[in-house]
Amino acid sequence: MEANHTKYLLYVLFFLGSWLLTCFLHFRQPLFHLSDGGVKVFLPFSHNVSFLSSPTAVVANDWRSPPPPPPPLSCDGRYVHIVDLPPEFHVCAEGSPAFTSEHGICHLMSNSGLGPVLLPANGNRSDGDDDDADIIPNTGWYNTNQYALEVIFHHRMRLYDCLTDDPAAAAAVYVPYYAANELQPHTCGLFNATVRDGATGAMLRWLSSRPAWAAHGGRDHFMVASKTSWMFRRSPPHDGDTGGCGNGFILRPETRNMTVLTYETVIWEQPPRRRDFAVPYPSYFHPSSAGEVAGWQARARAAPRPWLFAFAGARRPNGTLAIRDRIFDACDAAAPRRTCGVLDCAAAGGAACRSPQRLMALFASSRFCLQPLGDSFMRRSSVDAVMAGCIPVFFQEASTFEKQYQWHERDPDSGGGRRGRYFVLIDQDDVLQGKVGIEEALSRYTDEEVAAMREEEIKMIPRFLYKDPRVRFAGDMTDAFDIIVDEVIERIRRIKEGKDWGRKGDSDGVVVADGS
Repeated sequence: MEANHTKYLLYVLFFLGSWLLTCFLHFRQPLFHLSDGGVKVFLPFSHNVSFLSSPTAVVANDWRSPPPPPPPLSCDGRYVHIVDLPPEFHVCAEGSPAFTSEHGICHLMSNSGLGPVLLPANGNRSDGDDDDADIIPNTGWYNTNQYALEVIFHHRMRLYDCLTDDPAAAAAVYVPYYAANELQPHTCGLFNATVRDGATGAMLRWLSSRPAWAAHGGRDHFMVASKTSWMFRRSPPHDGDTGGCGNGFILRPETRNMTVLTYETVIWEQPPRRRDFAVPYPSYFHPSSAGEVAGWQARARAAPRPWLFAFAGARRPNGTLAIRDRIFDACDAAAPRRTCGVLDCAAAGGAACRSPQRLMALFASSRFCLQPLGDSFMRRSSVDAVMAGCIPVFFQEASTFEKQYQWHERDPDSGGGRRGRYFVLIDQDDVLQGKVGIEEALSRYTDEEVAAMREEEIKMIPRFLYKDPRVRFAGDMTDAFDIIVDEVIERIRRIKEGKDWGRKGDSDGVVVADGS
């Protein structure tokens, strides 16, 4: 009789557990909504965009908050508050000046800033593409505009685990204003200060009037401005001068206490005067899983590299950047030996350089990738080289990652300290004076040395890429966004505590190539 009672009790518990499980599955709110074969997620600038079925959807105006993510084990000291900007400061909202301008780039920010999906090699290939495009895998790759980080970062921040509606409880306050996208239509040319500085000035005046700003004088606020620092350091014009490029966003009094993330900083400006910190350009690889990253790293390791060195770029008129002329001369001289691969961005209107497939195919086929000075010290091409496992060759110390991308260049396996050799520095003056030959200097590295540098660089790939901002990443991996948020929060913590924010010391990662 007692055995029967035990059996009935087990039946009751079984049916009770089944009922509770059914209720849980029925009433919980899903993170994704499936419709028409696609995944719809509510993120800024997306009116129910189906990202799988419509990869080229344009930016739309939707600032509704997504369902809050489940908190991690602890958010202590990691909470971030996102400022709710008024509609007039939604730079890429549909109908805004930046969105409608023929010179704007907001229309390139589809797929949450990633841009159009890069089709598989066996897909619809544009005329002129060749078998080199096979280097690009079938998933995770997009034609990302170099100025897209503001949009990508905003979408990633909306999925951050530790968001709070209370700025007083936040370790940092994120301002989702797209300063670079706003500036783009009038970056250069005959535009007066009102046009160049008007919109950002109005935003900063509004921002600094809020009670949340007054709590710390804006020292806990941060934002992304996806151009180089120089584009935001234009001094006020004199006597009606409208020449030059950029605006004075970083020079404004309100910006002095903020942390601004740009693609290139003024490395000789020491804290506490430092207002901006350099973070990597977005490349074309935006994975949604750790497996995609590991697969690409394996492909980069195994890729045959027939070219000793490669360059993607163009000469400048009248020899204004003589180092580029020397690079083209070196490639011409190397033609009989087939040791240099080149994409001339001045040929055919630069069509080849607008193809991510061709660029990545060239870099993944080369041992070294030359990164001379361009409009400024940093080039997006240097990050593309990291993604391809091509050892970057710099000609200015101010272009090196250890001087610019200090947060991302560090080696976490050594406690955030010095990283092994992974790039080469050739003195530009030595090349221009004929003291060093580029091909001769690079050919001196043994296969073992090249393999070691490449492996060190391939290990850096996760720290220089930005994950797909539309989905929860599958797997455990720290990317460029994660590093930025952690470093910003730590910087703001030290500022609140009144501590100095020092600079990382010099590294042993610089390899200086010379003619000796």
